[in-house]
Amino acid sequence: MDLDLWALVLSVVGIAVPLFAFLWEFFFVGRKRLGYRVQLDTTARDEIGSEHAGVLAEMKPEAGSKLVHPSFVLVRIENAGSTTIDEQDYQVISDVKVGVRLLFPGRTVAGMVVTELEPPDLHSNFGELSVLGKGTLNNGPEPTGVVTLPRVPLNRGDHYKVLVVLERAAGGEDGPPKDPRIEAGVKGGRVKKTESGTGLSRRTAALMVFMALIIVGLGLVTVVNEDTPLDCAGGTLKLTGSTAIEAVMREAGDMYADTCPGAAFSYDFQGSSAGLSTLQEAGDQAKASPDVLAFSDGAKADLQPQLLPRPVAFLLFTLVVNKDAGVGDLTIDQVRRLYDGQIANWKDIGGNDVPVTLISRKPGSGTRTTFQHQILQGKREAATNSDNCRTRDSGGAPGIIRCERDRTDDLLNGVATVSGALGYAELGAATERTDLTVVRIDGQRATLEAATHGAYPFWETEFAYTYQEPKADSLAASFLRYLTNQVGKDIIRSHGNRPCDELDNPVLCRPA
Repeated sequence: MDLDLWALVLSVVGIAVPLFAFLWEFFFVGRKRLGYRVQLDTTARDEIGSEHAGVLAEMKPEAGSKLVHPSFVLVRIENAGSTTIDEQDYQVISDVKVGVRLLFPGRTVAGMVVTELEPPDLHSNFGELSVLGKGTLNNGPEPTGVVTLPRVPLNRGDHYKVLVVLERAAGGEDGPPKDPRIEAGVKGGRVKKTESGTGLSRRTAALMVFMALIIVGLGLVTVVNEDTPLDCAGGTLKLTGSTAIEAVMREAGDMYADTCPGAAFSYDFQGSSAGLSTLQEAGDQAKASPDVLAFSDGAKADLQPQLLPRPVAFLLFTLVVNKDAGVGDLTIDQVRRLYDGQIANWKDIGGNDVPVTLISRKPGSGTRTTFQHQILQGKREAATNSDNCRTRDSGGAPGIIRCERDRTDDLLNGVATVSGALGYAELGAATERTDLTVVRIDGQRATLEAATHGAYPFWETEFAYTYQEPKADSLAASFLRYLTNQVGKDIIRSHGNRPCDELDNPVLCRPA
């Protein structure tokens, strides 16, 4: 059989068997399922004989002498199916008001209480007019204690517990008591003894083994099938643009080239604007779609119509600060005041007595544009007054020292080595550094969940730009598809970013 056909068969079986097991368990035989579980069944004779028995030694039924051979049973009654159990669903017990009977052979019921009702409004089913009660059956070989429970409507997951205090029946045998029994029935369903969930059931273990074998089988098919992937394209492709996505694209390009020997990549990441200019020039010269992809932090509105954006990833950015500053959390207002020049020393906002230095990306950087748009509310950063980030240039503007760097790595190196320096960068690159501090904004760390829910403001969509539409069989088109398949997505995720189509709200990735 063809290896691809084997892979298809294994995939279909791997999906069909768990699906059938699910439907069988929760729709065919377990749609309505009343579960019960004996969570405690223990005697207390030894304890009552001890000097620490306390109130246990005084226990007695409603009328009569103290208990001599007491035992305690805790039973959980629950809806363990996939749909509601209504009052009319209970059956088999002759008294139509009774839903469940708990039987305790060889023991009589001294007292009982219903507890741990979930939800609490189940309490209304156990009022004075309900059939909740206790008694003793004497029509068998030995007396049997009985607890009657009403027909309690239970939604999926609802449960309650019954705690019963029992006494060994007169003339009963020594030794451990017999196991409790339950009498109940459910129309269109069943009553089942459930488990505590502390371990795997046999069915679950068998299903896990089966799925493991399917996975191993698919892995073997993949290993054996050494044919070149059908989507491979040949040629040389230039990747340029934002340095925030550089590490991701270098890894993706190298892995694509390893998989497809006829492909090669060159890299020239100098910033979003520079990359888009490179793409525009190459396209204008070729009069067609060139072998160039440009990446930009955020969509650019002031471009010629030949440059077409495609959302690739949702990128998180972060502020970073030199450890000498002594801060790790800034409010959004403090950040704006820092870049407005109103805060010149970290001690003014609770940090150390160290002057503030601002290290920014150069104009044209997508990261800088994102910072100005998302954090500074569209306000441009002030002009620089220093080249070395340590001393003010001759004739430079007064105030705090401001400087700029071309690349993400250069900015991070500057923040790490210049005392009191503050800057910003792509999160994945920043978190790899241990020689600087990643700053929280308004107490919120940079996380995907926080960004997509509006709690963290510093993020942007990464776009891949082409000059016109590349041919379907070109390396550019193939590589773009590669970024959206599983391997490409894994690479994007490994750098702390997220593929656009995996967002709960994919609209965040569309061009503005």
